Order: sequence, then structure tokens, then C-alpha cells
Amino acid sequence: MSDSLRGPAAAGAFSRRTLLVATLAGTAALAAGCTGGAGAGIDAVTPAQADQLVAQVAVQAALVTAFDRALSASPQLAGTAAGLAAQARVQLERLRAAVPDADASASATSGSAVPLAAAGAREYLRAEIARAADAHATACPGFSGARAALLGSIAAGLRGQAGQLA
Repeated sequence: MSDSLRGPAAAGAFSRRTLLVATLAGTAALAAGCTGGAGAGIDAVTPAQADQLVAQVAVQAALVTAFDRALSASPQLAGTAAGLAAQARVQLERLRAAVPDADASASATSGSAVPLAAAGAREYLRAEIARAADAHATACPGFSGARAALLGSIAAGLRGQAGQLA
């Protein structure tokens, strides 16, 4: 009875078995190609890229300083944005870890000497977050691998933070 259900194969059609074997072989070849032996040089950075990473560390350090300024100027903002400030600090540490020579990473900037008014703290912080997100997004295409992913994810996360402060 099973012979009656099985019709003649169409010209040029693959059997399920052939398709399955070809899919498994393709997947195995792809996996072998993704785990090639050149591992150390895949995510290497040029000296220019290292300098650009240091610049991105400085951007993030300035953002952490902006958070400190805004949160100290506005106690109300401190209550709602303290978690965002903690995220910015974690992002800074991850960027510092991505710099090939950790000693070359920038330190936090001192920020502006002009006192920040509580009424303008939220808008100031949103502008600083947007500036940092723009800088990280602009730098992202100059990298590949983990560093590109890091910069891209930080930029996207900062866009989300700006939205939370809207």
C-alpha cells in the first residue's frame, strides 16, 4: 500500500533524504568555517582603532560625569535615574576592558564648573546621553566583532535611556 502513495519523483526534485544529507553537510561545513584556526587575529585592532576606542572611553566617562552632575543637582531625578547611571558605569568599564592597552584608557572628565539647575538637569542629561549614543554609533562601523557589538549595544542602550528620561 505504501507503494501506491509514493508517486514518481518529479524531474530535478530532491528526495527528503538527499535534502536532509545536503543540509547537514552544509551546516557542518559552515560550522567548520566559523571555527577556523586564525582565532587570535580575528578581533585585532589597529593603532588607529585603539585610539578611537580610547576616545569612546572618554565619551562614556564624560557621560558618567554628566550623570553625577545631573543626579546631584536634582534629587527627584536621582530617584528615577540612579539605575541608568549604574548602567552607564558598567558600560564604561566594558569599554575600558575592550581597549587593548588598558593603561591608555581615558579617565573621567571633571565636567563643567557651571552649577547645574535642578530644573534643567533632566534635559541636560538627555542631551548628554544622546551625544554619547551618537558618538558610539558613529564609531561602531569602524570595528568588527566584539568591539563593534559592544559599541552598537551601548549606543542602542543609551537611546533607550534617553527615551526613559523623556
